[in-house]
Amino acid sequence: MTQLELLAPAKNLECGIAAVEHGADAVYIGAPRFGARAAAGNSIADIRQLCDYAHRYGARVYVTVNTIVYDDELEDTRLLLAELKQSGVDAVLVQDMAVMLLCKEAGLPVHASTQTDNRTAEKVRWLSSVGFSRVVLARELSAGEISAIHREVPGVELEVFVHGALCVSYSGVCYASQHCFGRSANRGECAQFCRMKFDLVDSGGSVIERGRYLLSLKDLNLYGQLEQLVQAGAVSFKIEGRLKDIVYVKNVTAAYSGRMDEIIRRNPGKYRRASWGSVRCTFTPDLKKTFNRGYTSYFLEGRQPGIASFDTPKALGEFVGTVKEIRGASLTVAGVSAFANGDGLCFLNADRGLEGFRVNRVEGNRLFPLQMPQHLRQGMALYRNNDQEFERLLSKPSAERKIPVAMRLAAVDGGFSLEVAAGGQCKSVATVAFGHQRAAKPQRENIIRQLTKLGNTPYECDTVAMPDGFGYFIPSSLLAELRRKAIDGLDMRPAAPAGGEKPAVGYVPLDEYRRYPYLYNVSNGMARRFYAARHTGSLPAAFEVQPVSNPLLMQCRHCLRYSLGYCAKHGGRQPSWREPLFLSLADGRRFRLQFDCNHCQMNVYAE
Repeated sequence: MTQLELLAPAKNLECGIAAVEHGADAVYIGAPRFGARAAAGNSIADIRQLCDYAHRYGARVYVTVNTIVYDDELEDTRLLLAELKQSGVDAVLVQDMAVMLLCKEAGLPVHASTQTDNRTAEKVRWLSSVGFSRVVLARELSAGEISAIHREVPGVELEVFVHGALCVSYSGVCYASQHCFGRSANRGECAQFCRMKFDLVDSGGSVIERGRYLLSLKDLNLYGQLEQLVQAGAVSFKIEGRLKDIVYVKNVTAAYSGRMDEIIRRNPGKYRRASWGSVRCTFTPDLKKTFNRGYTSYFLEGRQPGIASFDTPKALGEFVGTVKEIRGASLTVAGVSAFANGDGLCFLNADRGLEGFRVNRVEGNRLFPLQMPQHLRQGMALYRNNDQEFERLLSKPSAERKIPVAMRLAAVDGGFSLEVAAGGQCKSVATVAFGHQRAAKPQRENIIRQLTKLGNTPYECDTVAMPDGFGYFIPSSLLAELRRKAIDGLDMRPAAPAGGEKPAVGYVPLDEYRRYPYLYNVSNGMARRFYAARHTGSLPAAFEVQPVSNPLLMQCRHCLRYSLGYCAKHGGRQPSWREPLFLSLADGRRFRLQFDCNHCQMNVYAE
């Protein structure tokens, strides 16, 4: 059967454990350094503890070391990878080819981060040939494109994003933050240029859009399309969010875990989860209740309208009704939602600006804000971006994960044996020495009671089998010893991926990489030598090392022509503006837009 993996984010050890408890088959977490979220680093001790916990369920732990590194950091990287190897991590996510080589030197499996810009079958095939066991595909790909890649390179594990924030540029080829603020996205320090407010101006100076978040995308939600991705050939389904809190991790992981279980139940014998154990939650997962900017399926089913959030880059949350009446210090909501003291609500005012307020007191559908918002008007839509009752519920222990085991007790020469089979994967047999004494009264109930006392272990017993006529006396202390030895003998740790060298293949770069070779992100001599052995000619230094004039800063599948209704290719109206168009910041900095209709792509250049 094909193994399906739900991959959840971990800001820290607590979030990682919560992800496993709520159904994750794998967790990805930041290393102390060199992760693409510099603010989400974790100690080696915490990573080791997370590995120990996750491996009890056969779940895996992947560590992100997916920034580019400089020459003077290579030795520190080597030492870090050696520590990660000792900690028991299952793979490392990598962008820099020097880090990939150091991982192989340390004996660590490597996954190609989405930062390596993986949009074609040729790129995936090449990455596999140089040693990557898995490739994280670009978020922009459609189900058809993913399926085509899987058909062309069926032996490579494909990982896809299914939920969370979206970068507007193809990952790994965004230099806007570095260019504008000296903070490199390829070094884990993105300043979120794409969440800023812009004017859209034509070449004659006419303002087409004023003060809008033109590069800010909604959040990805492929909950309803998960089976489509499974059928396309993806095997790992990734939730974005290494800066998100534990409530987000619990809710989103539980939601997608339940969805994956549904898919497996409908396809018996075809798929199975990549880890072990069933999850029981104390709450009903609801994706509307955690941080989101509004949801989109992005390009999964081809180009479509409504993928951007032009009015705000912040979380709207769930729609809870409209303002029916404003009276003094209170407002009445038309809708069916229930509210609680402390709820956070927000609305888009008449100028399309986002405003928020806190509910101080609730009387049915009448709300008394801590302070009445100045621009709130009757008829406006209300959204809840902080649900106090839901947050309270998830702030406590909210899930239990157990692996079912089947036990078989038997008499053997000189004593008794207990076989424990867990998850259909592994068995453990333990024995104790004790004479065969016939019991004066039935022992079956006591034997079952003693053997099934599994306490804080990750196991729960489904069945205890004994031969017909089994009537021996066994002291409770020996039954406990037998149970402990058998359970301790179970090894649910995930198997290491199959090794083996792949045949070398030639590198087929995209046209942009030929025109702008700094897109290779070569920031150290080891990576330069790696590429030199596989290319004709030498590559220039990364943009972070050697900036260039008038650079290509972003490559986006998001297209403003299309989003504003002016794409002739898709039936849009004829624009009245004069191109080129520019994005302009409040401080006067401008960025030229190029619409590459042959590739259905929008490029952003520095002026």
